Amino acid sequence: MKDVAISIINYNTAKYTIACIDSIITHTSKDLTFDIIVIDNNSEPNDFNYLRNNLQVQENIILHRSPINKGFGAGHMESLPYVNAHYFLCLNNDSVFLNDCLTQLTQHLDTHPKVGLATAQNFDEHGNFSPSFHHYKTFWKLLLGKKTLERVNPVKFPKRNKEYTQAIRITSPNGAFLFFRSSTFAEIGGFDTNLFLYSEEMDFAKKLEKIAIEAALVPQAKFQHFQGKSSIASTAIRREAMLSELYVIKKHYSFLHYKIVQLYYILTLPFKPRKWFLFPVIIKGVSLKYSLKQKQYIRFLKDH
Repeated sequence: MKDVAISIINYNTAKYTIACIDSIITHTSKDLTFDIIVIDNNSEPNDFNYLRNNLQVQENIILHRSPINKGFGAGHMESLPYVNAHYFLCLNNDSVFLNDCLTQLTQHLDTHPKVGLATAQNFDEHGNFSPSFHHYKTFWKLLLGKKTLERVNPVKFPKRNKEYTQAIRITSPNGAFLFFRSSTFAEIGGFDTNLFLYSEEMDFAKKLEKIAIEAALVPQAKFQHFQGKSSIASTAIRREAMLSELYVIKKHYSFLHYKIVQLYYILTLPFKPRKWFLFPVIIKGVSLKYSLKQKQYIRFLKDH
């Protein structure tokens, strides 16, 4: 059994995927064993061919192509048949390691048995500090804002815009870098594949709460995230993000809480013209038939 299995999804960004893998190999200690599983999420033929021709497939680097774009969570679940490791990292392909992240994280979880999920310290594409965790998207966060929550309850809501030097307990980690104890990932059932994109971190955080397992930021591990390269912002993507947020709130909170959040958006959106395109999603509520997941099509391997 290896120490770590790393799942990376490629979707029309093969050059970032290659750079991501190169950084893992460059920075990881020779004392630590790992597998890299690359899931191509039905990229365009040119991008997949570039990936296949430039990826140094070897014993510990596996390339698997999905005939359909399954999204973020379900894409990572495609890695599971190849996972045989104590720890499991779901890593955005538009990320690069800045140091030996895997050693830092395995050492922390080895010595902290209550921690089942961790994330590394995030830096943006210019090398500047960037927040590495979130607070739950609830009615209270929407109403009061992040800073008020951090002042009222700094233990539950530590400051996001602070560069930490020691590990801290967090609620919702950075979705670009999700480092699991494999047994924890299995116990909580992995990703909810109803979600196509976004809010997976909050879903994990709530599932961890239910089994009394903690999430942590381990700032000694550092990575750089080229934000937004793995999924380009668009109105369709923003609609999907809202749909996912409402889905997770409805899943983990009371129906009343969900309806209050829905009402909050209905009442506040008229003052935000740039977001009026979200009205149909909010009014219809959680209806996965409007998800981008329903608009994917199969591209057979023989086409390449």
